[in-house]
Amino acid sequence: MKKSILFGALALSIATTAAAQVKPEDQIKFRQAGYSFMSWNMGKIKANVEGEFNAQQVEAAANAIAAIAASGMGALYGPGTDKDIGDVKTRVKPEFFQNMEDVGKLATDFNAAAANLAKVAATGDKAAVQQAFGETGATCKACHDKYRME
Repeated sequence: MKKSILFGALALSIATTAAAQVKPEDQIKFRQAGYSFMSWNMGKIKANVEGEFNAQQVEAAANAIAAIAASGMGALYGPGTDKDIGDVKTRVKPEFFQNMEDVGKLATDFNAAAANLAKVAATGDKAAVQQAFGETGATCKACHDKYRME
């Protein structure tokens, strides 16, 4: 477990270094776009597990979520992205930037849950997808509860 936390924190710091050339306001915009796209795809899965189940649609949505989760979005939390910049607003709490070890663990948990959701979605098993979807949503909520302003 410590190894995965260390890996998550290391990946976050490497990704942050790589994004240093992206303006802070663009980092905020890009990460918000990523989260919006994930939210839309989570909504598609939710509609499917609560209603008529379309395995192909669920698999496509789960793959999109897993791809974004694994894309290195930690790079979009660089210096200066902890506060609003002009008309670009952020809802990230300052505590996020002070607790990188915890953030790394939460990111690792989310990445693992999203990857599992994609794997399970490929089976077409609605009950298994529902379980994996709930686990993925719980990892989102864990970070939101600690580090997102409402």
